[in-house]
Amino acid sequence: MTTPDRGLVLIDSEECKGCALCFEACPPKVLRFGELLNRYGYRSAAYAGAGCTGCGICFFACPEPGAITVLRREGRVCQNN
Repeated sequence: MTTPDRGLVLIDSEECKGCALCFEACPPKVLRFGELLNRYGYRSAAYAGAGCTGCGICFFACPEPGAITVLRREGRVCQNN
């Protein structure tokens, strides 16, 4: 039986500039580059879809306000970090 994710990362691709600081900061390494370019021509970060611990370190590492939102799961409901 696998452990359910403790968090969820939402990334606003139009705010992300593709610096990859969040990749380096993420302890479980669940962030990567997305497939598409945003309106500025950057490949933005994307959540792999599983494995988030909800720690929020990626949020604090990101230099772009509003680019990353981390939701922490508490039981079955997600709560804002």
